[in-house]
Amino acid sequence: MIALQEYLRYLVTLTAVLDPFLAIPIFVGVTAARDEAATRRLANVVTITVFLVLAGAALFGESLLKVLGASLPAFRVGGGLVLLLMALAMLNAKVGEMRQTRAEAAELESREVSGVVPLAVPLLAGPGAISTTIIAAQTGGVAHLLALLVCIALVSALLWGMLRIAHAVGERMGTTGLNVATRLLGLILAAIAIETMADGLKELFPGLAS
Repeated sequence: MIALQEYLRYLVTLTAVLDPFLAIPIFVGVTAARDEAATRRLANVVTITVFLVLAGAALFGESLLKVLGASLPAFRVGGGLVLLLMALAMLNAKVGEMRQTRAEAAELESREVSGVVPLAVPLLAGPGAISTTIIAAQTGGVAHLLALLVCIALVSALLWGMLRIAHAVGERMGTTGLNVATRLLGLILAAIAIETMADGLKELFPGLAS
């Protein structure tokens, strides 16, 4: 039951971090002048890239931490801080510079993007999603990693579905509806971010747990 709750938490966190509702208006703007086939190809490229980046984080994140000499508790605190900054931007219905800089936004507005950069990375599979995945991958063996890959595949499938119907969803929900959905995900992400930071601080400073 505990393991199931952890995977459910990871699914919710990753969905909130990727935030398909925040990606919809950006994707619609990028593909406004493209035909259906080009839009479909871009959605495929973005989704596959997101999956590969997060799968790589799950498989090689532990090795990266060892090379950098960073402890998992410290990474929890840092990752939680990143998530909190993203959540605060989401609560204001903004992309935030943690996801996208002004230069990257200008590149998107030019519509001369391949889908890999900056749409898939770092807008979707950015520091928040990568740090969340690395933290989740540190608590188990091969079976755990396989379960995480399944979770990543499920969220990627959700993202692909949202991008495929992005124009229809954007028209139905409108700016206000999309912003409300983003704010709700931001609220959930803020709570998870604070809990992640608290877990890391308790491991760094055991006296806090007493």
